Amino acid sequence: MRRMSASPLAPAPAVFPDTAASFALAGPAGKLEIAVDVPAPAAARRGVAVISHPDPRQGGTLHNKVVTMLERALRESGLATVRYNFRGVGGSEGAHDDGRGESDDLLAVAAWARAAHLGDALWLAGFSFGSYVSLRCAPALAPAALVTVAPPVGVRDFADIPTPVCPWLLVQGEADEIVDAATVFAWADALDPAPVVVRMADTGHFFHRRLLDLRGAVKHAVRGWLPPLRDSA
Repeated sequence: MRRMSASPLAPAPAVFPDTAASFALAGPAGKLEIAVDVPAPAAARRGVAVISHPDPRQGGTLHNKVVTMLERALRESGLATVRYNFRGVGGSEGAHDDGRGESDDLLAVAAWARAAHLGDALWLAGFSFGSYVSLRCAPALAPAALVTVAPPVGVRDFADIPTPVCPWLLVQGEADEIVDAATVFAWADALDPAPVVVRMADTGHFFHRRLLDLRGAVKHAVRGWLPPLRDSA
């Protein structure tokens, strides 16, 4: 990752920065720490991806290695990216709320991203707990596409979450030591419409030694869903 250039908790700009930056956004429980990045100009597409991190009670932050690799894959695909710390994490104010308040955090971040990238496609992405929050918010946000990595099916209740109707990628390690892979696959197979599922053999929850494979899998799977190039007619 490139070093962020802005003051860590500068006020959120109204327009999306044209270089990597970090700042504070007014959220429902106080300030939210935001980190943004942009693709190379020649590759830039008319879209922005908001990426949510894993459970902060297990150390999840916007700097998590799976989150940063997911960000890299989407940015290299041409999307501007937004990572953020949930309430009570890093420079974000507030306290953990077991997914309820964190869903409000995502709604606030997505609202800023849409306003700052007016007219562009909004994508949602998340890892583990961040996948759960992204799925909870998908009905309200109606994203153009969704990417979930190791969603905690069986750990959290997904029963009342409507099935997304947008293009949806689910990446799951078959040797996940935290989320039962068989439960995830059975849940995904029962959905209609079903997500595109990428099964990664010999891969644990945190994708140790498989992060570059994760990057490649995401880039390959989403290629056909990408919005037009920004400089296209």
